[in-house]
Amino acid sequence: MRAKKIVITGAESTGKSTLTKQLAKHYNTNYLKEYSREYVENLKRKYTYDDVVIITRKQIELEEQIANNSKKIFFVDTSLIVLKVWFEVVYNKIPDWFEKKNRETFADFYLLCNNDLDWIPDKVRENNGQMRDFLHEKYKENLENYKLNYSIISGKNNERIQKSVIEIDNFLKNNQL
Repeated sequence: MRAKKIVITGAESTGKSTLTKQLAKHYNTNYLKEYSREYVENLKRKYTYDDVVIITRKQIELEEQIANNSKKIFFVDTSLIVLKVWFEVVYNKIPDWFEKKNRETFADFYLLCNNDLDWIPDKVRENNGQMRDFLHEKYKENLENYKLNYSIISGKNNERIQKSVIEIDNFLKNNQL
């Protein structure tokens, strides 16, 4: 049986990485860190369209690896939907092969982190948080257009993890895991 993939997604500075680690610990399972952060942090220049293509291909590869090494469920910090929006918003184009790969790699369940956490700047975050609401709506729009199973997660501190566990447990119960 294939392990269920649960993606934690949302705009910048919405607690995705923290929540992903907390959930993997709670469920005692594997998780995949956001590859784009690592890649962009190690660049000595501004990222380009070609960099986002490299990031996308590596994200796909890493997701396949973790899926093959997971038993029941695993968590992924971000998704190809975020990369799709990145391509569209920054470059107004996506690679020809992207949409097919995107559909092949959909998760079983998504947690869309709301923008109710304070913006915390760092060296890879863009737009000073001014686009968080716009990006949140773009991610939500994509999840709905693709008819994907998702819940919006809000709350601070333990409230966010508690709500996430309830949503995941309901998903797992309804999907016989």
